[in-house]
Amino acid sequence: MQRKSRSIAFVLLLTLSVLSWSGSLLLAQAPIPTPQELDQLLAPVALYPDSLLAQITTASTNPQEILDVSNWLQANPGLQGAALTDAAEKQGFDSAFVSLVLFPDVINMMAEDIDDFAAIGEAFNADQGAVSASIQRLRAQAYAAGTLQSNQQQTVEVQQVASQPVYVIQPANPQFVYVPIYNPATIYYRSPTPVYVTYGPPIPISILIVSTRPWGWMGWGWNWSSHRAYYNHSVWVGWRSPYRPPNYWYRPRPVPYNARPGYGGKWNYRPPNYRPPTPRPLPANRPAWGPNNRPGNRPGTGRPPVQQPKPGGKPGQPTTRPGYTKPPGQTRPTQPNGNRPPVTKPAPQPKPTQPGTRPAQPNPRPTQPSTRPAQPNPRPTQPSTRPAQPNPRPTQPSTRPAQPNPRPTQPSTRPAQPNPRPTQPSTRPAQPATRPAQPNTKQTKPNVKLPQGQNSGSRPPGQSKN
Repeated sequence: MQRKSRSIAFVLLLTLSVLSWSGSLLLAQAPIPTPQELDQLLAPVALYPDSLLAQITTASTNPQEILDVSNWLQANPGLQGAALTDAAEKQGFDSAFVSLVLFPDVINMMAEDIDDFAAIGEAFNADQGAVSASIQRLRAQAYAAGTLQSNQQQTVEVQQVASQPVYVIQPANPQFVYVPIYNPATIYYRSPTPVYVTYGPPIPISILIVSTRPWGWMGWGWNWSSHRAYYNHSVWVGWRSPYRPPNYWYRPRPVPYNARPGYGGKWNYRPPNYRPPTPRPLPANRPAWGPNNRPGNRPGTGRPPVQQPKPGGKPGQPTTRPGYTKPPGQTRPTQPNGNRPPVTKPAPQPKPTQPGTRPAQPNPRPTQPSTRPAQPNPRPTQPSTRPAQPNPRPTQPSTRPAQPNPRPTQPSTRPAQPNPRPTQPSTRPAQPATRPAQPNTKQTKPNVKLPQGQNSGSRPPGQSKN
C-alpha cells in the first residue's frame, strides 16, 4: 500500500510540475504591456470603486466570456435583481460575471472595447503586481490634479502602506454603486479649466451584499500591501470551475496605443476621433457578437470600420465602356463618328447657322481660328482676291489653304461679293504689295462696315503694315 501511495504521489507531483511549466510557458508567450501601456489600458477604469475594479480585471482574463455574457444579457432583457444573478449562475458564468450582470452598461463597455480589456486580462494573468501598481499611479495623478475626491457618490481614502500612499475608493452609500464617467485625456493632469467626473445612475447592490456566495460584493477587493486582487476573501489565482465557452471564436488583436491618451507619457494627448470607454446601455436591436460581427470597429478604437464591398462601383464600369469617354464628352463623340478629328469638329456643331449671319465679322476671328476652324466662311474670298498677302503672312495661308477647298459652295451662295472683288486685283495688282505693313487687326473693323464697297484698299494697307 505504501508503494502504491508513493507512486500515486509521484505521478501527481509530475503532472503538477508539467502543468505549471506549460502554464508559465503560455504566460511567457503572452505579450505583456509595458508600464506606460498598462497606464493607457487601465486609465478608463482606474478610478472605479475597488470591488468593481477587481471584478473587471479578473473578468478580463476570459475575453470570450465577456462577449458571451453580453449576448446573453441582450437576449434576456426582462431579468432583474435576484432572478438575473440566479440565471447567470445557472449558465455557469464565472463569479466575476455573476456580479457584473447587475452592471449591464459595464459589460457592454467591455464588449465594445474587447481588445483593450483582453490586453488587461493578459497583463493581470502575467503579473497582478504590475496591474495594481499602474492603478495606484493613475489614482495618484488624478488625486494630484484634483479630479479624484470624495463626494456624495464615493469616498476616497489615502492610506500609508510601506511608507507609500495608497488610494482606496469605496461607495459612499454601501447600498448603491455609482460608476464614474470621465475622459482619460482630461482627468490625469491639472487643466487650466476645471474638469469634473460625472456618474451614471445608482446601481443597487443589496443582493450582492447580502449574498454569502463567492460572487458576493464583500468578497471582492484589493490587498494593496501584497499588490494582489482578492476574490471570495482570498487572493485570486484563477477560477475554481472556469467557464468554458461553447464556441471560442474571439482572437485578440494588437492594441493601437498611439490612438489612446497617455501615448508617449502625455495625458493631454487627444487622438483624433477618440471616444473613451464608458458604460453604455445595451442597444435594443444589436445583432449578437460573433465571427461575422466582431466588436472593436467603432470610431475611436484606432481601427477603421470594416467596410464590405458595395455594388456602387460596378455600375460605373458599363457607363465607361460604350464610349470610353467621360460624361461631358458622351454627347459629342456620337456626332463626329465619321470624322476622325473629334477635337476640332465639336466646336462648329453649335454654329452651322452662324456663318450665314456673320459674314463680315472678322474681328474675333484672329483668335478663334485656332479653336474654330469652321468659322472662316467669309474668308475664302480673301485669299482668292489677295494673292500677294500669303507672302508676308505665311502662317495664315498655311493654316487656311485647305479651307477654301471644302467650301467653294459657300461663295456660290454669294455671287454678288466675289463678282466685284475679282476686279480689284485686276485694277490694283500693286496695292497688296505696297500696303502690307498696316495692322491686320485694325482692318477687320472697316471690313465689317464696308462689306460691299469696292474701295477695300483700307484692308491691304492694314495687313501689309503688320
